[in-house]
Amino acid sequence: MPLALLIDFGSTYTKLRAIDMETAVILASGQGPSTVGTDINDGLDAALGDLESHLGKLPEFEFRLASSSAAGGLSMTTVGLVPDLTAKAARLAALGAGAKVAGTYSFELTNGDIETIIKDAPDILLLSGGTDGGNYKVIEHNAHTLAESALACPVVIAGNRNAADTVAACLDDAGKRVIVTENVMPRHLELNIEPAREAIRQVFIEHIVHAKGIDKAQSRFDAVLMPTPAAVLEGAQLLADGHGDKAGLGPLLVVDIGGATTDVHSICDGLPSESGVIYHGLPEPHAKRTVEGDLGMRHTAGHVVTEIGQETFAKEAGLGVDEVDSLLKRTHENIEWLPGSDAERRFDMALARTATRVSVTRHAGTVETVYTATGPATVQRGKDLGEVKTVIGTGGVLVHNDNPAAILEAALAGDEPTLALQPRSSHLMIDQDYILYACGLLKSVAPDVALDLGLKTLKSLSEKKEHGDVATTS
Repeated sequence: MPLALLIDFGSTYTKLRAIDMETAVILASGQGPSTVGTDINDGLDAALGDLESHLGKLPEFEFRLASSSAAGGLSMTTVGLVPDLTAKAARLAALGAGAKVAGTYSFELTNGDIETIIKDAPDILLLSGGTDGGNYKVIEHNAHTLAESALACPVVIAGNRNAADTVAACLDDAGKRVIVTENVMPRHLELNIEPAREAIRQVFIEHIVHAKGIDKAQSRFDAVLMPTPAAVLEGAQLLADGHGDKAGLGPLLVVDIGGATTDVHSICDGLPSESGVIYHGLPEPHAKRTVEGDLGMRHTAGHVVTEIGQETFAKEAGLGVDEVDSLLKRTHENIEWLPGSDAERRFDMALARTATRVSVTRHAGTVETVYTATGPATVQRGKDLGEVKTVIGTGGVLVHNDNPAAILEAALAGDEPTLALQPRSSHLMIDQDYILYACGLLKSVAPDVALDLGLKTLKSLSEKKEHGDVATTS
């Protein structure tokens, strides 16, 4: 039978999934601690040993594909012209390519900006600015400033095409590695981020894989195709949109709760779902990812509590303020602790629900009434997630929780009035076997198999959930 080995070099663990491509099922899983700091082969050997213990012996694999978020994942800095236009478009491109955005800059870079960029030491810098045929002075100024700096990472140029040759030559003459691609915003309010995403992934494969030491094991797999968050987004898009004649799940949302961040992926057009609502601003990509760097279960737990206030959090957890203080202190001192008592489990549940609620609220668009010369108008900015049919949860706190549905329901619109356009009625599901990244990798060689794999593996938690209902595990 044809088999595929799908590898994720994670920041903590190297994870493996062995897939039977004929039946689209997981044959076995394995994992070992990631060892990027020493020799990545050590962690891979441990994961393969674990896999072999489940299979009896390691078979021959037709495909051996990998993604990676090891050594902190892919870090990027984006530079654009106007904050709400080209700078935002560049940021969306970076996030969609699986990057962690270290900083976003607009207008002409200052000496202080350059100092911060050098200190952040990004893996890639995305330089944009100006529509095609429009402003070119800012992107040329920024190219000259970067050329004279100590910036050591590759630069992806995705700005005004009329300035691209000049900008590329300026940076190339200074010894910078340069990749030129299409403008992220060729015309006013027209988003074109896929070429930039692809360029970022190519730089990741050609340069970052080597920088992270992953190429030490390169002979043992076919290719590192993309950063892990990009693989998850690819998998989510396949599951939403389907492939060929096989339908997917329709518009969906993925909530990925980690120790330091909460990632949210949405696959939908996000256009106004109510009549009479006017869309305003830069269009949102069909496949969108956001990263909330202050909303995590351990490294940033204090920020999660602060986000809603300690008293409100304590009430949500059913704990006293002193108990919350004590557990936060424990979390700060030992980020690897796991809940054992009822109070600790309620603390973790409150963290997860708050991280979910706030991250989805930030990801979603907003609607508000504005007053114009002709009277009031209802205006939407960002994505309307109201018609999202499925919410999928992934991440350790969801997989190991007795009631993951109670966490995911925090993504839905509640009874309290809010400006955020959150999902109103959704089927809750969980990525119990951590398969979304594998679907994204397998999509590149066998999309039909990848789609079947995801649809078979995701676990349903509820019937379609209306806000205000009680989720029931099935």
